[in-house]
Amino acid sequence: MKTKLIKPVTLKGFRDYLPNQMMAREQLIETARRTYRSFGFSPIDTPALEYSEILLGKGGAETDKQMFRFIDQGGRDVSLRFDLTIPFARFAAQHLQEINTPFKRYHIGTVWRAEKPQKGRYREFMQCDFDTIGTDSNTADVETLLVIHDLLENIGFSEFTIRVNHRCILNGLLEQIGLGDRATGVLRALDKLTKVGPDGVLAEMTEQVGATRQQAERVVEVTGIKDGTPQVILDRVESLLGGSQQGISGVHCLRELFDACRTVGIPDDRVKLDVSIARGLDYYTGTIYETFLTNLPEIGSVCSGGRYDNLADLFTRHKLPGVGASLGLDRLLAAMDELGMIETASTPALVLVTLFDTKRIGDYLRIGRELRRAGIETEVYPDGRPLKKQLKYANRKGFRIALIAGTDEFAAGTWQVKNLRRAEQQAVSEADLVGTVRRILSATG
Repeated sequence: MKTKLIKPVTLKGFRDYLPNQMMAREQLIETARRTYRSFGFSPIDTPALEYSEILLGKGGAETDKQMFRFIDQGGRDVSLRFDLTIPFARFAAQHLQEINTPFKRYHIGTVWRAEKPQKGRYREFMQCDFDTIGTDSNTADVETLLVIHDLLENIGFSEFTIRVNHRCILNGLLEQIGLGDRATGVLRALDKLTKVGPDGVLAEMTEQVGATRQQAERVVEVTGIKDGTPQVILDRVESLLGGSQQGISGVHCLRELFDACRTVGIPDDRVKLDVSIARGLDYYTGTIYETFLTNLPEIGSVCSGGRYDNLADLFTRHKLPGVGASLGLDRLLAAMDELGMIETASTPALVLVTLFDTKRIGDYLRIGRELRRAGIETEVYPDGRPLKKQLKYANRKGFRIALIAGTDEFAAGTWQVKNLRRAEQQAVSEADLVGTVRRILSATG
């Protein structure tokens, strides 16, 4: 009786990564790691599973619904982390005496949310976070923006915009018009502005949040101010806040942020004030950031974050204000794929040593080893198949050079070096092989 075959499929919202996708992913991770380290951020890691009470209620009711939560074999109520910030708050409170503050960390890890899958959005995805905790200085908020900017530039983007706002402006506005006690609902409605438009936001605020039509229109009016420079917009916003000290403090923080950006040389078109940005997670208290690609804005924010001054309060009596952001790795990869920024090569090796004479296996392996010792990624073909098939394999996988040697070449101490991108071939002495390969690789990029 034949064994019934299991259909090879992945769960909805989850995905496999082919080699070319995974290499692009690893390159992004390495770029993020290098950028974060250049600003002095240190790496940490936390478990994928946390006690559910650690995570529940921190991101809002909608986030709670999206958590993968279950009872484990020990009868414990546990959940997969839905982001890296909440576990970091727990980590900081638990290890406060060891890390010292202010503490700058980065964390690159997988998170899970049972939300509806869509383009560039999956139920399992990787985040590349960086945070500074233990300081409420606006300098850390400005530096967070600089990290986002340099990260996008280092990845290879030149056309992008970092949109910023401040939760105190929004909270001050709501306080002034009598909606302070309904801030959570109003901000969640406002967070849907790009999806449902002003009319949809007005409807949700009046029908679900309980705001009057006049209150809802006031929120939409202030958050819709977009014309002019950041300083002009801030002047107008400040005049509409009715003396709210909370709102004015947010205005002053953003004034300082834009002044600093200009001083350090960030182009004006890279940073934009957007008073409508609310960010859906409940724990943000100050500056908030969302980053959009100019050539693909519909994919959504690829790097978001903000200040959270009260997140660790449930874990420790020590004040641990923090600010940070997260690169949405998988969403950004989807964007790069659509923009043609991902190479099609499915091998990290640059050189293929073909196996022409099965009696000389040791020599092929020796040359492969010499090239790797010279810092050149090299693969040795494992079978003595016809050379035509080996070269077809090399082209399909994206190798840039193929090395060929048979009886005549071994007798002469030479190798045939085939430039696969230019379809050019030359005989080279073994002594000059490494140098020749380097020159070809350098010339072909």
